[in-house]
Amino acid sequence: MVTITLHCPHCGSEALVRDGHAPNGKQKFRCHACGRRSRENPTPNVYPEVRREEILHAYQERSSLRGLSRTFGVSRATVSSWIKKKVAQLPPLRTTLVTPDLKDPTSTILELDELWSFVLKKANDSWIWIAFCRQTRQVVAYALGDRSKKTCQRLWEAIPPAYRQGHCFTDFWATYRAVIPEEQHTAVGKETGETAHIERWNNTLRQRLARFVRMTLSFSKSEVMHEACLLLFLHRYNLDNTILLK
Repeated sequence: MVTITLHCPHCGSEALVRDGHAPNGKQKFRCHACGRRSRENPTPNVYPEVRREEILHAYQERSSLRGLSRTFGVSRATVSSWIKKKVAQLPPLRTTLVTPDLKDPTSTILELDELWSFVLKKANDSWIWIAFCRQTRQVVAYALGDRSKKTCQRLWEAIPPAYRQGHCFTDFWATYRAVIPEEQHTAVGKETGETAHIERWNNTLRQRLARFVRMTLSFSKSEVMHEACLLLFLHRYNLDNTILLK
């Protein structure tokens, strides 16, 4: 006769007593030592990595947390935790960029623009500042905040040194002139076409992520999720463009 000694999965104690059955018929146990409960041969309730990436991919294609819950049967809290963990593991945005050819001045030409969004309610403005490389079509740097000189300065400092040497085209918003060196800056109107690529990218962002559309029922409830959603999209967008450039 074979005797099997059960141990508490939480504290390792042998002081287990039966504690009824789970809905699937498996025996449940309670530990006298730590007071916690466990069950016989528990089935890991873990989503495969491929499935998890598929759901996160769908999140970046205009799907809301509630939409993902309806489509994939995964709770909103679970998807939120995946997003936060994924963002925490992301490398710096500069690692997704193509190294510019410093001998070619056109490889470091940047187009800068700011995009309006909000968090929780439309009174809470959250401006997205973007520096966009004209040649590679990659987002070189970003900043979230208000529309002040302070946020523009953060954007400028976030641009990698190799790209910061290039010429910048912006609209006529005064903070650009106060931050970017005069010899590297040209303020232009939309009719010139010098900021056409960044304006087109703004449309791409709004098309992919509903929370950044001007007139929308979708919105972020916190600054953390607002930036996390944007950062996931920026990494994926840059890496996709890197593949196309090879």
